[in-house]
Amino acid sequence: MLSKKTKYGLKALSYLAKQEQNEPILISDISTSENISRKFLESILLTLKKNGILASKKGKGGGYYLLKKPTEIKISTVIRVLEGPIAMLPCVSLNYYERCDDCTSEEKCSLNRLMADVRDSTLKILENKTLADFHCGS
Repeated sequence: MLSKKTKYGLKALSYLAKQEQNEPILISDISTSENISRKFLESILLTLKKNGILASKKGKGGGYYLLKKPTEIKISTVIRVLEGPIAMLPCVSLNYYERCDDCTSEEKCSLNRLMADVRDSTLKILENKTLADFHCGS
């Protein structure tokens, strides 16, 4: 299940992607439009900025804007930035791999194989969807 942080991050990015011009948008505008707490949204947008998805401009005409085109921002990237691993178990994670303490053999573990299949199916979708696909369907 996605956390509220990730859900709200995707909603905010979708809002920014829908803008005609890629001009800075005030946090208050995004917050009001998407019904997200401003304080929580500030934290989310800052994380997205630190990870190269957004940029911001201060002062009059300031706000947040996308650093890349919506077609260049993969949903999988956003989820990893805000949520962490996409895999349901650390032993099948591509970017956050950790061996399970209770497992004697990953090669013989049926749960490992099942969760690797789930990861692969999920990634097949998320790696092939961009912010442009996401916001156009909403």
